[in-house]
Amino acid sequence: MSEKSIRERIIETAMRLFEAHGYHRVTVDQIVKESGTSKGGFYHNFKSKDELLYIIHDQFITYVLEKAEEAYEKWDTPTERLQAIVKSFVMMIDLYRSQVTIFYQESLFLAPEYFTDIETKRDRYKKIMFTVISDGIQSGEFRPELPVPIVSMAIFGMVNWIYKWYQKTGTYSIEQIADIYADMVLHSVLKPEAMENPAFNRFFLASGSTPFKPL
Repeated sequence: MSEKSIRERIIETAMRLFEAHGYHRVTVDQIVKESGTSKGGFYHNFKSKDELLYIIHDQFITYVLEKAEEAYEKWDTPTERLQAIVKSFVMMIDLYRSQVTIFYQESLFLAPEYFTDIETKRDRYKKIMFTVISDGIQSGEFRPELPVPIVSMAIFGMVNWIYKWYQKTGTYSIEQIADIYADMVLHSVLKPEAMENPAFNRFFLASGSTPFKPL
């Protein structure tokens, strides 16, 4: 068994146990037993259970931050950047569903030094979103009457809640949900004249193309 596979097995097992029983109810002994590893293997890969919880949190926060930074560098207009950021944010829920669930259940139990690092990355992500919305208003693409912080936090709230109801076997795939969310956000923030811009038409769902069904 390679060192990488030991680490992955411990993380996967810990996520399953933390999600089912809560961080404080799970011991290192349980993680080791359920993952078929050893305490030596655990402490070779992780300094403590606290660090393991931090790594689980860090996985999805690092992912969305990198995707937001990529979108900001890749695209030229605020509309394109916002669409890409919203889609990657939604897609993250499918990739890191367990990590997000554990984050909202257990983030209060992060040791201070780890919480500070997570908070720093979260603030960087929030700053990118604020910047994109502000740039959209200044460029004339987004509605100026919408306050930047409220729009940004509304997007965060909409997407963060997906983990509560999303199912891989549901009516809509995560790709479809990402397109729907991006469409809703852009319809909310774009000025009427920007909505008519042919360059942005590809971001909108075609009328009547997606019949709504119960989830």
